[in-house]
Amino acid sequence: MTKRFLPYLILLLLPGVLLGAQPLPSATGLHRERLLMNFGWQFYLGDAPDAGAQFDYPEFARLDKNRPDDDAQEAKNAPLRVDAAAVNLGKNVSFVQPSYDTANWRTLDLPHDWLVELPFEHRGDKDHGFKPAGKHFETNSIGWYRRTFELPAGDKGRALWIEFDGVFRNCLVWLNGVCLGRNVSGYGSFYYDISRAANYGGTNTLVVRVDASRFEGWFYEGAGIYRHVWLVKTGAAHVAHWGTFVTSTVINQDAEVSAETTLRNDLSTPVTARIVSTVVDSTGLEVATVTQAAMKIEGGAEKIVSQKVKVSGAKLWSLENPYLYKLVLRVEVDGKASDVFETPFGIRTIKWDVNEGFLLNGKRVFLKGTANHQDAAGVGIAVPDALNEWRLLQLKKFGVNAYRTAHGPATPELLDACDRLGILVYTEQRRLGHTPQSFGDFENLIRRDRNHPSIIAWGIANEELTAQGKEEPTKTLAVPNQDLVHRLDPTRPATCAMNWDWGNGFSKVLDVQGFNYWWQSTHSKNRGKFLDLDEFHVAFTNTPGFGSEEASTVSTRGIYENDKTRGYVSAYDRNLPRGGDAAREWGSTAEAWMKHYAARPWLAGAFVWTGFDYRGEPTPYSWPNVSSHFGILDTCGFPKDNFFYYQAWWTDEPVLHILPHWNWPGKEGREIEVWVHSNFEAVELFLNGQSLGKKNMPRLSHLEWKVAYQPGKLEARGYKNGKVAAKTIVETTGEPDKLVLTTDRKSINADGQDVAVINVSAIDAQGREVPTANNLVKFEITGAKILGVGNGDPSCHESDKGSERSLFNGLAQVIVQTKTPGQLKLVAQADGLKSATATLTSKK
Repeated sequence: MTKRFLPYLILLLLPGVLLGAQPLPSATGLHRERLLMNFGWQFYLGDAPDAGAQFDYPEFARLDKNRPDDDAQEAKNAPLRVDAAAVNLGKNVSFVQPSYDTANWRTLDLPHDWLVELPFEHRGDKDHGFKPAGKHFETNSIGWYRRTFELPAGDKGRALWIEFDGVFRNCLVWLNGVCLGRNVSGYGSFYYDISRAANYGGTNTLVVRVDASRFEGWFYEGAGIYRHVWLVKTGAAHVAHWGTFVTSTVINQDAEVSAETTLRNDLSTPVTARIVSTVVDSTGLEVATVTQAAMKIEGGAEKIVSQKVKVSGAKLWSLENPYLYKLVLRVEVDGKASDVFETPFGIRTIKWDVNEGFLLNGKRVFLKGTANHQDAAGVGIAVPDALNEWRLLQLKKFGVNAYRTAHGPATPELLDACDRLGILVYTEQRRLGHTPQSFGDFENLIRRDRNHPSIIAWGIANEELTAQGKEEPTKTLAVPNQDLVHRLDPTRPATCAMNWDWGNGFSKVLDVQGFNYWWQSTHSKNRGKFLDLDEFHVAFTNTPGFGSEEASTVSTRGIYENDKTRGYVSAYDRNLPRGGDAAREWGSTAEAWMKHYAARPWLAGAFVWTGFDYRGEPTPYSWPNVSSHFGILDTCGFPKDNFFYYQAWWTDEPVLHILPHWNWPGKEGREIEVWVHSNFEAVELFLNGQSLGKKNMPRLSHLEWKVAYQPGKLEARGYKNGKVAAKTIVETTGEPDKLVLTTDRKSINADGQDVAVINVSAIDAQGREVPTANNLVKFEITGAKILGVGNGDPSCHESDKGSERSLFNGLAQVIVQTKTPGQLKLVAQADGLKSATATLTSKK
């Protein structure tokens, strides 16, 4: 099959004629309204009593691994969307009726994940975190949402739509009793035109039925309207939904820019419209503008407008300085603004090279990435924007510069944060398929996200075990999906995360090869069945490669001996996903993969599985485990010991970290394995003032000592240029004496969306943090609400939504949120310990 490859040298910017910097007119943005619809929803868990079978959607029984036969079965049995002939679907169902009395329904705000609120259940699906949903739990698997809103009479004649960032999953949407459509995917964004069903000058009732009885993945997926909902209003002649795409090439200090804009006319009659396109810099100054000649757009039609311009002195988006511009598109009809639409963007070049790896703005960048699922402690998949940004900042602390959205489209606001923070993104679709529905979902993903400067590759699939190495699925699945990428975004490559079969099947057509777990090709029982990394590089001279998934090292924070009964794995960097000889079939330690890749500079870098622990897929144990152990951080974002290994070699920060803790009562005289993660030239270890030896630090390694345990002080001294440059001390502590609350900020926006992350710890009478404290902590809050609690314990079955949480190895976490300006106060109490109080200012 013919190899398809392009030199991916791109830049995102906009059209315009270069002008002197000018303030943007204050009227910008007045003509399009994008209103957040997250507040004041009513919710009912369970199905309508009179629903019957009319809402059933005959999918393949389980979609966990996205096999081609799943997609074929769905294509045969199920419609793509509810079309005009089905607008009466549900017309006799009580919950759909605008007049239905919901007095007994629960009132809540979005985002919402109802599954995280339910207790753990041993009969629940292991891979989905033992929550009671799916098979055997029908009453917990369907939920209904309702919300009313007003539309002024003046909105008649405008373009109106409802936009959902993400609903898990299989949802039906009604407005005023009219069925707008069905969206099956639990990951993609979608929208519906509401202009014909709207009640102008009165109350409108929006109803959503969510059916999470089937899974899409093999990890915790939650349930509900777990991302934002928006009401969009604009003129009948407007920039179409996801209707902008900007690309450029950089020539020296200048940029030649191309912009493609899709205009839509929702009227039944033609209009004559023109576009005024303005580039605005990060300070709000206008830096370029261009006006398109007036054009005729037929009623109900769309027209694509292309513009080009040279921009001098463009500021490049980079990891160090993620500079963002804004494109403001003004659509005018008869000289008046019909729509004003803004698109943030960045200017940068990317290139994937078979020998140099990945280049950003002409400079090689080693991808120091992590793959991440979308759930978090305390909130499940309903992660507030502020918490997503906080989590990204935790990743950056140990050097992460790239993020993989495993395994599906991320919430748009996470990508916005990556744009602002300078984090590269490898994003992928949830389900590889060849039906109109699967292609439609992938097209929506690309159109929605292709203006993000952070995105560097589109993933067509992940570990398609029964298809990725075969010729026929390559023709019917890989090629059509990659062609879709090339058609919608020729500036970025398509890739696929393949866990073996390198050199076969999909490998023969991919723009960039994704390798999942180098260890498998050289150490597993499958050795010789497919190419290893070096053989691939020799055989595929035009295909760049990177680690789409690596390591899968398992560990539990604060645990230093494997404990199958409690479901814990030691935090030393030696535990692979499976015990015994089978471990050689899968992952590797952090050190092993880092050294392997360092010896092969043609590899662009890798994405470690995973940045954070996540619910479900407990490995290597099962119940009572409800979460994975793969993370470098636990579910709360607390660092495990491997955090410091990566920080030592992925950052320029001086690192000197000792493990384990030094509280080992009853083990006096027994040898304890002491490790040091560091990037100093040498490290000397002391116990109670006595030197245990000085050792040189090999690159990408760690140091070890066998130390006979004595209570007291363990000290590491880091040497640079032969002199002591840093010291780290770990002490034997006393019993917990007092709680401590540490906040990530001093103030919070009182908007019901912002959050503050408050960490809980315990100290002894001398003020030392107790690493083994497991006290139950109870919380009281005023001026705010507790959104969720957690502690990072992969076997903890306490509620994420309560007002208490046990410390796990010394730590717990509270997430708070408020709509009330003023002051919020959180008090933490535990039996026998002094309490702690945290106070924050909440700003209007």
